[in-house]
Amino acid sequence: MNNPPPRYQTFGRAHLDQLPQLQHLDPEVRLGLKAVASVLPFKVNSYVVEHLIDWDRIPEDPIFQLTFPQESMLEPAAMSEMKALLRAGAAPDTIRAAADRIRMTMNPHPAGQVEKNVPLVDGERVRGLQHKYRETVLFFPSQGQTCHTYCTYCFRWAQFVGNKELKFASRQASSLRQYVEQRPEISDVLFTGGDPLVMRARQLRQYIEPLLEVESVRTIRIGTKALAWWPHRFTSDRDADELLSLFEQVVASGKHLALMAHCSHPRELAPPVVSEAVRRIRSTGAVVRCQAPLIRHVNDDPGIWADMWRKQVSLGAIPYYMFVERDTGPRRYFELPLAEALRIFQAAYQQISGLGRTVRGPSMSCEPGKILLDGTTHIHGERVFVLKFIQGRDPTWPGRVFFAKFDPSARWLDELRPLHGERFFFQDPADPKHRALPAA
Repeated sequence: MNNPPPRYQTFGRAHLDQLPQLQHLDPEVRLGLKAVASVLPFKVNSYVVEHLIDWDRIPEDPIFQLTFPQESMLEPAAMSEMKALLRAGAAPDTIRAAADRIRMTMNPHPAGQVEKNVPLVDGERVRGLQHKYRETVLFFPSQGQTCHTYCTYCFRWAQFVGNKELKFASRQASSLRQYVEQRPEISDVLFTGGDPLVMRARQLRQYIEPLLEVESVRTIRIGTKALAWWPHRFTSDRDADELLSLFEQVVASGKHLALMAHCSHPRELAPPVVSEAVRRIRSTGAVVRCQAPLIRHVNDDPGIWADMWRKQVSLGAIPYYMFVERDTGPRRYFELPLAEALRIFQAAYQQISGLGRTVRGPSMSCEPGKILLDGTTHIHGERVFVLKFIQGRDPTWPGRVFFAKFDPSARWLDELRPLHGERFFFQDPADPKHRALPAA
C-alpha cells in the first residue's frame, strides 16, 4: 500500500504557545518570541519542524535560528515596548500600531527598490515589477507573495507584514508581457516574491506561457526556497507533475529555465526527498542554481559553506552566489563585517574542487548594483579592499574593478571609503546613469 503524501501544515505566532517542542521554554522566553513575531513575519511548516530542526540543540540550532524569531532581532527598547504591550493584553490595533512604527525604522525597502527599481509606465509606477538591470526584470505575482516558511533574516520581510503600501505584487500577466515586448533588451524574467512556487501550477502557467512567445526573452528564472522548505512541491504535491510539465514546456520552447534555489545550510539538502526533487527538476531540462546570504548564527563557518557547495554539486545543482546580508530588517543580529565574510568565503572556496568554484561571493546587492568583494591587496603600502561590479544600473559598470580603504568593521558598501577622493566613481552626482531607470 502506498503511503499518503505528507500533509502541509503551517504554524504562526498564535501557535508559539502550542507547539509541543517549545513547551519546555520559560514563559518569558516564549513572550519574547511572540514580541518579535508581532513585528516581523513568522511562519514555519510541519516539514521544517519535524525534519530539519534539531530540537535538542535549540536555540543554537541553525535551522531554528533560521526560522524562529529570536529576542535580539529587535533593538532593546523595541523589545521592551512589545513585551509590555503583550503582557498587558493590549488591543490588537495598539500592538499593530507599535509594530508598524518599529518596522519603519528597519529600512523596509533597501537598495532603492521603490525609488529606483520600480519602472514608470504612462507616468504610473508598476508595483509588481522591478527593473534595475538592463537585461533582467523581476516580476512579483500576487499569488506568490508568501512562502512555505519565512526565513528570519529575509530582506523581503516587508512583503509579508500586511501593509499594502510596502508590498510589491501584480496579477497582470498581460502587463508583464507588454512591458518586456516593448523592451527587447530584456532577456531574463525572474519570478520572485515571496516564493512563486507556493502557487498552483495552473496559476504559474498563466504568467509564464505568454512569455514563451516573446522572442527576446531567452531565460525564465524562478526564485524559490521550496527545495529546502517543502521539497514535496516537486514530488508528491497534487500538481507536482503538472508543475514539472510546465518546466518541460518552457525548455521545449527554446527558453532556458533556471530554478534559483535558496539554500542556506547543508542540512536543508540532506533529506532523501530533496535528492528526488532535484532529480525530477533536472529531468525537465531545467537548471538548478543555489544561492544564499552569509548569516551569523546560521552559516558563518567555512566548513558549512564547503559542505553545502559539495552537496549541491553532487546533486547536479550549481553553486551560484554567497550574498552579504542586506541592510534591512533585523540586520544587526545576522550581519558580519565584510572582512569576516571575505575570510569565510575564501576559506570555504579553498576546500572545494573546481566544479564548485562557479560560486561568486561575497556579493552585496546594493543601490548601484551587485558588487563583489573580490579580496584585499596593498597599494603603496596601504591595505585595501578589491571590489568588482558583477551587475550595475549602468550597463558599462559590470566587470569594473575599484578599491576601498580596508575597514575591519565595515558591514556594507556605504560604510566603505574610496582609496582616493571623496566618492567612488558611481557616486558622481553629475552622472545620471547611477539613478533610476528612465521612464517608459
